[in-house]
Amino acid sequence: MRLKDKVILVTGGGMGMGRAAALAFAHEGASVVIADVNDEAGNATAQAIQQSGGAAHFVHADVSRAADCEAMVAAALNRFGKLNVCYANAAVQLVGQDARAHELSEEIWDRTMAINLKGAWLTCKYAIAAMLKSGGGSIIIAGSPTGMSGAGAGFTAYSSSKGGVHGLMRVMAADYARDGIRVNALIPGPMKTPLTKDLFADPTVAEALARRVMLGRLGEAEDVTGLLVFLASDESAFCTGGFYMADGGFTAL
Repeated sequence: MRLKDKVILVTGGGMGMGRAAALAFAHEGASVVIADVNDEAGNATAQAIQQSGGAAHFVHADVSRAADCEAMVAAALNRFGKLNVCYANAAVQLVGQDARAHELSEEIWDRTMAINLKGAWLTCKYAIAAMLKSGGGSIIIAGSPTGMSGAGAGFTAYSSSKGGVHGLMRVMAADYARDGIRVNALIPGPMKTPLTKDLFADPTVAEALARRVMLGRLGEAEDVTGLLVFLASDESAFCTGGFYMADGGFTAL
């Protein structure tokens, strides 16, 4: 088992890529702490792991709140005694509300930034503090092609938040490399998850995005889990400050 004896925190672990990651981590032997604002979904993920013989714990957390982020890391330490890996996955994409800059409301900008960028920073802030005390670890942040190119046109807040996440990853990688903490970003392509269900409700949008993917299809949450397991494991011991694509070739065009 590639993650035996590791304790991993997954934010947004109730659904989509977070749930798929939590299940994959547990399958490889990790003890998993699932954090989510959706209690029903988060508990369901934890129960699925427990029913398969794994170790899991759910904690309610809104990543835009410092107290919640501090508490979810404390829960990992209290339940399992340490924290080795943190997957900062929680995010929102407010389809139908995010817009071009002159049409975007301050409320939608602030909400998107609070969860996607501030939430990633707060998650890492408390996770890194715990890792510094235990000698190191691995941070994985969920990025996006929209923060790298014009792929996010029309989604000003979401694209800007993910661009910020990419900058956050780089500076943390530089700041903590000598402390034994690796920081990398996962860049998924267009994925069929609860985050994008409103976007793909329009079949013409789904078809257009699928055509832009070299492999000719939209991604599934399980398409990224192999890369996440690699970044969480000691196999990636010489990897930090990197963008790891699981996008079917979307960003190569």
